[in-house]
Amino acid sequence: MTLYLTEAQVGEILTMDLALDAVEEVFDAWGKGEVTNHPRSRIALGRGSYNLMSAGWPSKGIVGSKSYVGGSGGISFQVLIYGASGEGLLGILDANLMGQIRTGAASGIATRHMARWCENSKVAVIGSGYQARTQLEAVAGVREIETAFVYSRTAENRDGYAKVMTEKLEIPVTAATSIDECLEGADIIIVITNTREPVLLGDSIGEGVHINAAGANGWQRRELDTHAVVKSDVIATDDVDQAKFECADLMAAADSGRIRWEQVVNLGEIVAGTNPGRTDESQVTLFESQGVAMEDIAVGKRVLDIALERGIGTQLSGGGMETGSL
Repeated sequence: MTLYLTEAQVGEILTMDLALDAVEEVFDAWGKGEVTNHPRSRIALGRGSYNLMSAGWPSKGIVGSKSYVGGSGGISFQVLIYGASGEGLLGILDANLMGQIRTGAASGIATRHMARWCENSKVAVIGSGYQARTQLEAVAGVREIETAFVYSRTAENRDGYAKVMTEKLEIPVTAATSIDECLEGADIIIVITNTREPVLLGDSIGEGVHINAAGANGWQRRELDTHAVVKSDVIATDDVDQAKFECADLMAAADSGRIRWEQVVNLGEIVAGTNPGRTDESQVTLFESQGVAMEDIAVGKRVLDIALERGIGTQLSGGGMETGSL
């Protein structure tokens, strides 16, 4: 039997706290060599592409994938989770919201393990789209935030973001009129844009800052200039192998000889304690997030288990749908 969960049903269950717990657990397992993650592959479809990524976690008894087509008609994500011992397809989850939340959670876990400790952190957010909301929410879930500033090119968008996030997180979020104003005094910087040209420059990065760069997962998109990458004392990503052909920020720095890929570590090594990560409060730390399948199967399995407990979802059998729901 296979359980199918719609976007609305996933939304009934999934919280940022749940995602943070699941993502931290899978990164810890990844760092200990207990998880296999296959980087995203893409099939070009003219003005769009079909994307497939997969992962396995044998000790949890699961293996699965996320696939989606992105094109002029929009984008829709699905996660499939199988039993790792041949139990068959356990669940199908519509995963637009889940992708948004797990991406934020990855940055939250990176912040927990890489950012210097401050009792009252100031956060700078560059970008104000829907992904930017869960980025700040996740960071607020792992750090005490005194204040946050947001900048994006459109005043209406940044003002709207500041209003929504102030109400949601109950902290003052202010719309900045420039990137420099946004970054002033920041302890943690979030960059979550769809830009093709760098918006975070090395000259703007202060001592001891932690950076989450989560918007660019294609060779044609850059958020940081090479100086910003080189200025980072510790560079981590969710999967170095995937970053080598998706993370243009790091690819440009490596191609120019300014960094070596051997300097870049998988976040799982830091979470598991096999790599120290930050060793000094003055260091600049950088997490480059591409989005990986192990995050999807970890969060998806948690959601499936809760759905079964609560009787949420629709059972599918023999490739069809049974009458009624759980």
